[in-house]
Amino acid sequence: MSGSSIIHNAYEQGKGIVRLAPNWVPRSFCIPGRRIKLHPDDYFALGANRGGIDERWFSSTTPADNGPLTSPNEGLSFIVFEHGGATEKVLLRDAIDEMKGGLIGDRIWKAHQRWPMYSKFFDNKKALPFHIHHRDEDAALTGQLGKPESYYFPPQANNYGADYPYTFFGLNPGVTRDDVRACLMNFGKGDNKITTLSTAYRLEVGTGWNIPPGVLHAPGSLCTYEPQKASDVFAMYESVTGDAVIDEELLWKNTPPERMGDYEWLLDIIDWDLNLDPNFVENRFMRPKPVKPMAEMEAEGYVEKWICYKSKDYSAKELTVLPGATVTIRDSGAYGLIMMQGHGTMGEWDIETPSLIRYGQLTHDEFFVSEEAAMAGVVITNPSKSDPIVMLKHFGPGNPDVVGVA
Repeated sequence: MSGSSIIHNAYEQGKGIVRLAPNWVPRSFCIPGRRIKLHPDDYFALGANRGGIDERWFSSTTPADNGPLTSPNEGLSFIVFEHGGATEKVLLRDAIDEMKGGLIGDRIWKAHQRWPMYSKFFDNKKALPFHIHHRDEDAALTGQLGKPESYYFPPQANNYGADYPYTFFGLNPGVTRDDVRACLMNFGKGDNKITTLSTAYRLEVGTGWNIPPGVLHAPGSLCTYEPQKASDVFAMYESVTGDAVIDEELLWKNTPPERMGDYEWLLDIIDWDLNLDPNFVENRFMRPKPVKPMAEMEAEGYVEKWICYKSKDYSAKELTVLPGATVTIRDSGAYGLIMMQGHGTMGEWDIETPSLIRYGQLTHDEFFVSEEAAMAGVVITNPSKSDPIVMLKHFGPGNPDVVGVA
């Protein structure tokens, strides 16, 4: 069967909702937190030299940038089509290229000619090094997009906080270019102590943060759901994190060849206004916000909240369908989703939340909903007498439903 046939048959099979395969990504500089339901034997399924698997990417048309050992299609989501005992797969990226606005909506296709975001679970046992994601104008010099990202800490994935559930964000008032330059120039001499220039915030399960590109941050060890722009661009500014030594090559990651070794380039990547913002918490922290009055939603059998709503590049909701309820949920744009709790049906699909997943195993916990299906309304039934269905939904840029939420 041709790729085009698989795409259209999968779309018809799900009446505009396609099923996605789990998409696991290793990181050589990370230690898995083991909260993303991968089987304990499979966290190093790609080999110890690739590092542990501590990320699962959702609705991704963005390849992972993991250096020369990166495997083909790493980071890219696949649509699954099962028929007559056979299983076929095709890249979500190829389906969007084929169907264009028919899958992601004309508004997004005309503006971007791609699905311009993805989300992920980031599940690290330790804190990450203090690092930065480039802005569009800086990332473009190496052929990439800038990378804003947001965080939400789902209760279902945070049965424990791991080693360091605190995140350093931004720079302390009064920090100067000279202060940061001195740390960067000491990168290869041991611990450059750059986080002494920043403040750590205790992370709270069930809340989140919005981090624009150009903001320095060292994500803590809660398991994090991260909607973000379709990019994997970054540079590490911290040389030692805990007991982990960071390769100096990562300080210069995504630096144009002509700027290699130029510390002024690294300083220019920093958005100084955002990093030194005296109202950083007020402007970046996010508590969930109900999409409608709680009593009205509960009477209809569901609760839906905005969990990521301070970025123009993406947004995200948490949807809870109460036990025994059947609801019809409408949205104004296409979205991907990942199940967090419960089981039931969604349109043509059985949906379920697995307890344990083997590497390479297919599941029924991740889907992509076309704009047509989202606007028509997705019917979800929860047959359980006690367990809610909980899913996280990630949307593309310019979602008209999020206007005025922040």
